[in-house]
Amino acid sequence: MALSPVPGGSTVEAVLDQLQAEVSTGTWPVGDRIPGELDLAAQLGVSRPAVREAIRALTHVGVLEVRRGDGTYVRSGADPRPMLRRVEHANLRDVFEVQLAYDVQAARLAARRRTDADLARLRELLAARAAATGAAEFGAADARFHLGVVEATGNQVMIEACRFFLRRLGEAMSTLRLDGEIPEASQELHEAVADAIEARDADAAGRAAAAIIEPALEALEALVEQGGRQEEQGERR
Repeated sequence: MALSPVPGGSTVEAVLDQLQAEVSTGTWPVGDRIPGELDLAAQLGVSRPAVREAIRALTHVGVLEVRRGDGTYVRSGADPRPMLRRVEHANLRDVFEVQLAYDVQAARLAARRRTDADLARLRELLAARAAATGAAEFGAADARFHLGVVEATGNQVMIEACRFFLRRLGEAMSTLRLDGEIPEASQELHEAVADAIEARDADAAGRAAAAIIEPALEALEALVEQGGRQEEQGERR
């Protein structure tokens, strides 16, 4: 598949689409170096900054890899954008369910792999969570603790995915303004996660992590059911 000039006025997304197509079709195989920015800009009929931005976006999602002083290489032939778009439009319940799976597995792995430095960091994050005042500060401190547990696993894929889902969860909660209707897990429950990780008890860590998320998920399920009943009653009227 050959690159073709991008229509005038097109966005970086149009450039990105063509670059991704070269990767997905195998024209640029995994491990190969792609043409330079100047060459791509000439073939596509766009500015160099537009090409650079498209490469940056594909690097961010793991499709390309920029090696300083060497060039840009294909890292993966998969196109992650459909999945990312689906996550962006997922409902709050779906995001909570995924977060539950991440938190439980992360706690189990952290208990097996954590270092003394990881444990010290978790204790600091717990203290910051306890000292937080105001909804925004508390929400940020809570998210940092959950991310800290994931970081203690050392699994880079899980860490990046967790960052994405935590952001998506915060956005969904803010958009729906459900913060007051979803129960907030106590400080003690969060400390139980850290205690189990310190004890290197993977099973206890997984249970403690589940105990934090499951009540919120149950409350959300109840809200969804209530909304469904109200909608059904409205249709009957």
